[in-house]
Amino acid sequence: MPRRAPEKKQRRSYSGKKKHHTQKAQVVADPKTKRVVATSFSEGKKHDFKLFQESRLPLLPQTECLADSGYLGLAKQHQNSRLPKKKSKLHPLTPEQKEANRQLSRERFVIEHIIRSLKIFRILAERYRNRRKRFCLRFNLIAALYNYELAL
Repeated sequence: MPRRAPEKKQRRSYSGKKKHHTQKAQVVADPKTKRVVATSFSEGKKHDFKLFQESRLPLLPQTECLADSGYLGLAKQHQNSRLPKKKSKLHPLTPEQKEANRQLSRERFVIEHIIRSLKIFRILAERYRNRRKRFCLRFNLIAALYNYELAL
């Protein structure tokens, strides 16, 4: 999520990939109930998997974790996780691996819809212009509103 450039310590939040000052929010959701279970936040420079490690989210061994390709080291930490296979120049994907990736994306699209529902609140969809210390609070409040709306 892009945001205004801070006056001090700009390097912490500058994402070289996005070429903007950004903040990162990570959402853990239950695909069956479509509820947001947990959130974690960091400056935009931090990698997705590093943010996951620092959040210390307790995953039970029987919990199946569906993640995207930004969490490649997750399989070593959590045995019951599914990640898409990546191709390389020398090793293209086999038809079985392509089908497995399609199946995984069919299961993950529920999470993408949850993220879309959170971005209906324009403060999360556009550039964040408020105090960065309050970003976590506002994101959690929006997630709570989303969960409350599901309960109705």
